[in-house]
Parts: sequence; structure tokens; C-alpha cells
Amino acid sequence: MILINLLPHREAARKRRRDVFNVSLAASAIFGGLIAGAVFLWYQAAISVQQGTNLTLESEIKKLEGQIKEISGLEGEITALRARQQAVEDLQSDRNLPVHLLTEIVNQLPDGVYVSKMVQLDQSVTINGVAQSQERVSELLRNLATKTPWFTKPELVEIVTGTVALTPKDLRRVSNFTMRIRLVRASEAEKASAKPGAAASAAVVNAAGSAALPSAVEKK
Repeated sequence: MILINLLPHREAARKRRRDVFNVSLAASAIFGGLIAGAVFLWYQAAISVQQGTNLTLESEIKKLEGQIKEISGLEGEITALRARQQAVEDLQSDRNLPVHLLTEIVNQLPDGVYVSKMVQLDQSVTINGVAQSQERVSELLRNLATKTPWFTKPELVEIVTGTVALTPKDLRRVSNFTMRIRLVRASEAEKASAKPGAAASAAVVNAAGSAALPSAVEKK
């Protein structure tokens, strides 16, 4: 027997393929939506974690800034305390500076040199005196530069040739000089004494330069 299908089988097959395609498309859309949702949720979770981390870091940074301010305040207080301590130590050591000044001037004063006036302003000392010759002034400069740790930077300010009348008929030629020195504090003098070699070599150079000044600044 021969069976003849008179139904529209092509339309039915096309409809089945279309239904399968629509189902596949819907499944793909759903699957893509699920993937997109998962990715979105993962990014949202990562953003939330990063925001929490940022908030923690900001909180810690604020704490550190506060600690830094406290440390800066403490450093300022420590600096002020050290400055006050140094000032007290300087005042205590400066009480004996006039004694060292007079003692060292007497010890380093060569024969034929006389001090007529001495003025101290802080650590600077100005000496006015009379010497029998310019060589005596140079010797005094060398002594102050090399033989005592209590003076530094001796400087000849002025030297003027003059005369002194010992008797009405006996006139002596002398050199009136003005020099300036720096009086060293006790702490600095102790450091200078601890390094005699370096201090002596530097002082010799200063003395050599200072000793050449009298002839250059002599006034008639």
C-alpha cells in the first residue's frame, strides 16, 4: 500500500527548526545574562572590598598624620630643651671667661708689650696697647694664635707709630696697636685641647697671615 502524506511537512519541519533556534537563542541570552550578572556581582564585590580598604587606609593615614604632628611637637620641645640646656651650660662656663681672659693675656704677653685698654663684647675682645716694636706685636699675635686654646682668630685692626717720653730728653719710638680676638667658650676650648695637632697647624697658618699685617697697615 502506498501512503501519501498530504500534510504540510515542510512547514512543520521549518516550524520545528524555528522553535529550536528560538529556544537556543533564549538559552544563550539567559546564559549570557547569568555570566554578565556574575561578572557584575564580582566587580561590585571587588569595588566594595577596595572601598573598604581605602577607608581603612584613610583612617590609618589620619592616625599617622596625628602621630607625626605629635612627633613634630615633641621634636620642637626637645630642640627647645636642648637650646635651654646649652644656654645654661654656656652661662655656667662663661662665668670663668674673664678669669681665663686675664690669665691668658698675662701669660701670652711678650716683653715690651703693654695693654692699655681691653673691651669684651660677648665673645669678641678688643685690645689696645703699646709695643716697643712691630715685631713685639707680631709675637703677641703668634702667641694668641698658637699657644692658648682660649683665643682664636686674632686680628690686627690697626698699628700706629708714636713716641713715648720717658724723660724730657728721652723719647722712645713705640707702636700703638689695636687687635681683636675671639674668646673661646670652655666646651670649645676642651675640644681644641683634645686635638692639639690640628689646632696648632691651623693656628700657625693664621699667625703667619696675621704677622704680615703690621707693615701693611702702619700709619705715620
